[in-house]
Amino acid sequence: MPTGHTPVLLNEALELLAPAPGEVFLDGTAGAGGHAAEIAERIGPAGLLIFSDEDPSMLAVAAEKLAPFPWARPIRSDFSNLVLLREAAGGREFDGILLDLGISSLQLDDPSRGFTFRAEGPLDMRRYPEGGGTTADEILRTGREKELADLFYLYGEERFSRRIARAVVERRRKEPLQTTTELAELVASAIPRRTWQKGIHPATRVFQALRIAVNRELSSLEAFLGAFPEHLSKEGRAAVISFHSLEDRLVKTTFRRLAQRAKGEKAAFETLTRKPVVPTEQEISENSRARSAKLRAIRKSHLGEGTK
Repeated sequence: MPTGHTPVLLNEALELLAPAPGEVFLDGTAGAGGHAAEIAERIGPAGLLIFSDEDPSMLAVAAEKLAPFPWARPIRSDFSNLVLLREAAGGREFDGILLDLGISSLQLDDPSRGFTFRAEGPLDMRRYPEGGGTTADEILRTGREKELADLFYLYGEERFSRRIARAVVERRRKEPLQTTTELAELVASAIPRRTWQKGIHPATRVFQALRIAVNRELSSLEAFLGAFPEHLSKEGRAAVISFHSLEDRLVKTTFRRLAQRAKGEKAAFETLTRKPVVPTEQEISENSRARSAKLRAIRKSHLGEGTK
């Protein structure tokens, strides 16, 4: 089934992860299955690929793309639940783990999900609506002005967060915001026109902040980064593609800390990317959503047998 989805930094991620025949891999953010299909092709029938997504509709898309690879198993799960994902692999350690963070093009292009300001839709933004949880609408209706300002600033790095929060509160006193386009228009009206960045919608950061809050994205990433080393095999590789500075900062800090462990410890890590890998100009021209992507990778290695 054609999806119109183009995986970001595909060749670069494959080069760093170097999937080989017979290896065990995890794609924790399967999305439309673009990265996962290439990994499955390389590890072959002697290998095993666990691919997961919290969004059941996206997992179904990925499962269809990966149907030709019976050694690829779908699991509906958040990527931070590494215990569950390893159980799905029969308890085997992973030779490679990939995370492609952010929102899939298919999710963004579906107005009913509420992720986009380019078309009218409900203020939802949940990856897994069937699982309940707080929606963007609830946050906007119940959050205090300071809470909203802090959210827009911390998760969206929006410098006009206070003005936007004040506008939201003033608007809901008259009538609540109903749709994504109403929110986008309100945010745009609260930000001085002269400060709008060329090529970036003024509501982008607010939508990012709400999506992160609704889906607990940073807490999931923190949980993953704290646990993934124990689920990697000897010489196991992990790669993370992030799309905003908050995510990239967490990945950078964790990878740097792991690589700086004392040499006498049993497990050592080597960063495979001194600086983040970013898309080429050609990739950005072909897929504008790749423009903010950053890829970092790390490798685990065991020193000597019996090393303390």
